[in-house]
Amino acid sequence: MAYQISTALAIYFVIWWIALFLTLPFGVRSQHEDGVGAPGTDPGAPILARMGRKLIWTTIISAIVFAIGMAAYHAGYLSIERLSKLMGMPF
Repeated sequence: MAYQISTALAIYFVIWWIALFLTLPFGVRSQHEDGVGAPGTDPGAPILARMGRKLIWTTIISAIVFAIGMAAYHAGYLSIERLSKLMGMPF
């Protein structure tokens, strides 16, 4: 049982990390786009990153993807035998 929980947490963490990199560029405005910025800073630096909002969206997106994956696994669509057959590898 503990092995299954730790595996599920590891899979969720990987999905969460990928979703974080997917959500990072959304809603970011650079100093160059707005025409404001402190002297000596990079013009591509974000004005307001809104990381809290992005972390919440990352958690929501990764929970949905994880739930879909777990539902597919429990329905039998994601099994080692089926995936190896789809990739043409002998099991």
